[in-house]
Amino acid sequence: MATYAILKLIWTGLLGVLFIGLGTMVGMDMGVGTLLRFVGRTDGERRTALNIIGPHWDGNQVWFILGGGAIFAAFPTLYGTSFSVFYVVMILLLFSMILRPVAFEYRSKADSRHWRASWDITFLISGFLPMFVYGAAFGNILEGVGYHFLWTGQYVQDESFLSYLINPFAILCGLLSVALSVQQGGAMLMLRSENPIYSRARAYGSTAGFVAAALFVIGGVWIAYMPGFSLTWLLDSAMPANPLRGQTVAIHQGAWLDNYHAHPILWLLPVLGTSCMLAEALMLRAGRPAIGWWLGVGAWVGTIGTVGAAMFPFLMPSITKPDQSLTVWNATGSLYGLTCMLVVTAIFVPIILSYTSWCYYVMRGRVRVQDIVNDPHSY
Repeated sequence: MATYAILKLIWTGLLGVLFIGLGTMVGMDMGVGTLLRFVGRTDGERRTALNIIGPHWDGNQVWFILGGGAIFAAFPTLYGTSFSVFYVVMILLLFSMILRPVAFEYRSKADSRHWRASWDITFLISGFLPMFVYGAAFGNILEGVGYHFLWTGQYVQDESFLSYLINPFAILCGLLSVALSVQQGGAMLMLRSENPIYSRARAYGSTAGFVAAALFVIGGVWIAYMPGFSLTWLLDSAMPANPLRGQTVAIHQGAWLDNYHAHPILWLLPVLGTSCMLAEALMLRAGRPAIGWWLGVGAWVGTIGTVGAAMFPFLMPSITKPDQSLTVWNATGSLYGLTCMLVVTAIFVPIILSYTSWCYYVMRGRVRVQDIVNDPHSY
């Protein structure tokens, strides 16, 4: 049974890696979409920005699929409950992401200023909204979600979906996610564009880094004074996926910092996140986008790592019945399922990383406005 508990911990770490990959790669594309109307003042400049991410954006969506697939396979109880509780938000997220490929394909089909301006606004919405929802979801989970389970195992939702959206702390987390994506998108535009797109991306990307650092610090102070969850008793770390028994949970102010007090080395995670946000902003201002891009990865590592370290072992705490909160110990799949998925992950994730790296290497270089304008096959 010890093997089962170890696999639960491994998959918790892998889930964090997938969230980091999603924030970095998908967030980069979303950031370019959010910035499109700001870095591109002419149609040619906007087309250039789209063609910078054009060869990669659909491949980067693999991280979004991997994240959902990992939750489905490794944490089925979490998948079923969270996707049901956040159903309306998920539909909103999917609708905004469905608009994105349509916008890529149809924007340049008609040579009309109003037609293309409409699709540019679509890019803004489909870039801003998914990253906002991504960050707001973490904020909602940190505050606790209103749900509980009946004796049959059926979940009951105790909150309106509006409380997930119109929520000050969730809004702050959503804006932090958007700022990180804009910073990463700005770095990507700087890597592959020339002036005037380059200088505008530098201004917006570096500013987003300072904003992200400020929001991250404010969120950390906020968490220190908000009610958090702590596990006070656990029957067995290798327990089956049964949220109705086996644990006792307490709620008290500042509980999300308990792990940091118990293991001070964890403070390196928020320090890493803040430092990388500020350092990336400075690197972008200094005209070093390659270094800035990798610092952006560090910012996502620090941000997701900070939340994960604070919440462990919680995955989705219940504000209604805390003892029924979903944790690493009671929301995972079977030993057989986790083992099979670990083998699959060990084989295919390196292939995905290698192929992605190869694609970026082959398609490196700057995209010029005059080349895009004169190419009828470009976006």
